[in-house]
Amino acid sequence: MESIALDTASTRRRDPTAATKHRLRSLGRRYLALDEEVRSLNKELDALTSRIVPQLRERFGVGSDVAATLVLAAGDNGGRLRSEAAFSMLCGSSPIPASSGAVHRHRLNRGGDRQANAALHRVVLARLRWQEPTKAYMARHRAEGKSETEIIRCLKRCVAREVYNVLVGPLEKALSADAA
Repeated sequence: MESIALDTASTRRRDPTAATKHRLRSLGRRYLALDEEVRSLNKELDALTSRIVPQLRERFGVGSDVAATLVLAAGDNGGRLRSEAAFSMLCGSSPIPASSGAVHRHRLNRGGDRQANAALHRVVLARLRWQEPTKAYMARHRAEGKSETEIIRCLKRCVAREVYNVLVGPLEKALSADAA
């Protein structure tokens, strides 16, 4: 009996079709296990961010992944968050002068926390797609002759300001009330 079982196992390894089927089954099981783990972790992240920063989660376009990224960026750099401008610089959404001669314009800051910048970008894209005031803002500034890149930079700065006021604003008010 054992020799027959060994023969079929060795035949499977030599037969390309059987080996491919075996590997595909193995990959399928691994995919299902990892997919279940991702779903479980996403539920935990959703519950955690809803509990820690509910005001941020209520903002348009801010999901659990964006909220977690922005909270981590702010938490890792607590001493650097002196103002909205400092938070914007930290997130890489602050304006950098890029003027030449008579043309006065700004470019996007390439520094800062890249994950936080990407989170702000996702919020801006969601708002541009589904939020009417943001669509109107884009149309108004396009009519003024601004490029899409410049408009997105301005929107990122606006979102960074909003996030800063949600994350740090209540803390600043509490500290100033304690000092008074």
